[in-house]
Amino acid sequence: MKTILGKKMGMTQIFDENGNVIPVTVIEAGPEVVTQVKTVETDGYNAVQVGFEDQKPQRVNKPMTGHFEKAGVAPKKHLAEFIPEEGDTYEVGQVITAAEFEVGSKLDITGTSKGKGTQGNIKRHHHRRGPMTHGSKHKRLPGGLAAATYPSRVFKGNEAPGRTGRDTVTVQNVVLVKVIEDRNLMLVKGAVPGNKGGLVRVQYAVKGQNK
Repeated sequence: MKTILGKKMGMTQIFDENGNVIPVTVIEAGPEVVTQVKTVETDGYNAVQVGFEDQKPQRVNKPMTGHFEKAGVAPKKHLAEFIPEEGDTYEVGQVITAAEFEVGSKLDITGTSKGKGTQGNIKRHHHRRGPMTHGSKHKRLPGGLAAATYPSRVFKGNEAPGRTGRDTVTVQNVVLVKVIEDRNLMLVKGAVPGNKGGLVRVQYAVKGQNK
């Protein structure tokens, strides 16, 4: 499934031909370059490795420097792999751009959600609060987690306060509204995970998933 890496630039809105407002997220998608073509004979599986966004050579370790030199491409900050569709062929050094994605198609977009820091059980797990009157001192606390004498301990996995956000999140079937080829921009309908400037992975939606 063809994949392109990009950066989330923010949200805006555009108008369609009927004058309807469409909220869109702007993604600077690519250009990315093929850094390695993996095959069953050499690597045990078929895949295409791509690199996105140039990196300073002094910030790349020796093994990766050799990897990029072998491919004949400049060092990249981000690498990703995708499995090519049957019949598709790729070559090392080939450039993939946003222009190769068809407007109106559905995409799966993966990113890292915004970090919320340490949060209580209500915000983190959407628990209900306690009563606010009659002298209640139990308003936003998590409540009892153990069961008295037995088992007299808290089981692992209970919903409790803790770190919230910074999870890998995928939104499915996002419609590609517009592509601005000269600026490598993709405008997709709705919101996508992550902060402005965050790395996202864009690929065609998996066939057969819910629409």
